[in-house]
Amino acid sequence: MTTTASRPPAKPSARRTSTGAAQRLEPLAERLLGGGLPVRVRMWDGSEAGPEDAPTVHVRSRRALRRLLWEPGELGLAEAYITGEIDLDEDLGDGLRAMRRAVAERGLTPPAPSLADRLSAAGTALRFGAVGPRPPVPAARAGLRGALHSKARDRAAISHHYDLSNAFYALLLDETMAYSCGYWTSVAPGYGPADAQRDKLELICRKLGLRPGARLLDIGCGWGSLTLHAAQHHGVRVTAVTLAAEQAAYVREQVTARGLEELVEVLNIDYRDIAERPETRGTYDAVSTIEMGEHVGDAEYPAFTRILHDSLRPQGRVLVQQMSRGADAPGGGAFIESYIAPDMHMRPVGETVGLLEGSGLEVRDVEALREHYVLTVDAWRRTLEERWAEFVALVGEETTRVWRLYLVGGALAFEERRMGVDQILCVRPDRAGRAAMEPTRAGWYGADR
Repeated sequence: MTTTASRPPAKPSARRTSTGAAQRLEPLAERLLGGGLPVRVRMWDGSEAGPEDAPTVHVRSRRALRRLLWEPGELGLAEAYITGEIDLDEDLGDGLRAMRRAVAERGLTPPAPSLADRLSAAGTALRFGAVGPRPPVPAARAGLRGALHSKARDRAAISHHYDLSNAFYALLLDETMAYSCGYWTSVAPGYGPADAQRDKLELICRKLGLRPGARLLDIGCGWGSLTLHAAQHHGVRVTAVTLAAEQAAYVREQVTARGLEELVEVLNIDYRDIAERPETRGTYDAVSTIEMGEHVGDAEYPAFTRILHDSLRPQGRVLVQQMSRGADAPGGGAFIESYIAPDMHMRPVGETVGLLEGSGLEVRDVEALREHYVLTVDAWRRTLEERWAEFVALVGEETTRVWRLYLVGGALAFEERRMGVDQILCVRPDRAGRAAMEPTRAGWYGADR
């Protein structure tokens, strides 16, 4: 992955004698940022300000300033990018990485804007002709209603992201249709994202100790990558659960196409409905939930872990693959929560371990896959860039730019340890405390790994 470790220190801001939009905006921007501009800015009139060797942000219209007046901060900047009102003259990932590095090196800490700052900003915008009604919100922004994490709101949140269309995800993902972190066991030429996903699926099956005839509950099954792999390659009977209608339809089609009707049941239900099915209580040999727990919600997570526990037979295992945030990192953010994963909640991995233990499960293994997600997301981003015209034709320019920003920002978050992802393996011991676990991890990885 490209880095900017060798980038020379930014030169001091190059002020020009002209009085274009950039020069008139620069003093206000530096006051609001708490220091000199970390980027070069090129305005709609061609004027420029900021370090000459820094990434160049192109402000293409006055509407970008109006948008930032109405929506200051991350969300306003993101929406200005989504609509094309601002852009970068270089690779977005390289540009964002360089900007974050410059901010860190200069120790920029934006102060809380004073009343004078707000009045100055309004006056500057007025002189630019940027004052006016609130710009339209991009259509890709989620507009959820109802009580937080009610079943209806959760269904709408999941639909917003995962029901974008099966055609979109088929274009973005590899043939496994696995929309989660892969497990990259090789850097050899010819080894790619589909191989990493298959290695991840096989690792999960080994950790869960799946055998022919075993029963697996796959909560948040996505497009069925684990469900289909476990049934087809391990002879496992799987109950696949998803709240997304498009996903459920896709998995059912694949089950039929692969002749797995006797092994796979697909349920288009809320995970909370599992507890209302008496036939599922304490009957599963294994439960998997792959990057679904982030959508559960903080207050609801203890009840979620209880469902995991109660669905298992004694000595049954559960594997949770879930994103986490750094101890001092927010996780998510205004852009992600508005456009990608509304109502998402992440916590440090240690807190999740504590919640799983609180349900009566015994945590037996935690494996961090953070660097694997950098590789996985970067593969998706390359596909997006290489097939840009196809994505635009399918979902439109704005939505495609949403996904570019999401994937670039996500890769950086994992790269910089603001976010992580972990596989947490648990067991439900029997009354005598027996877990029936293998004495070592050797069987999970094997000599061929």
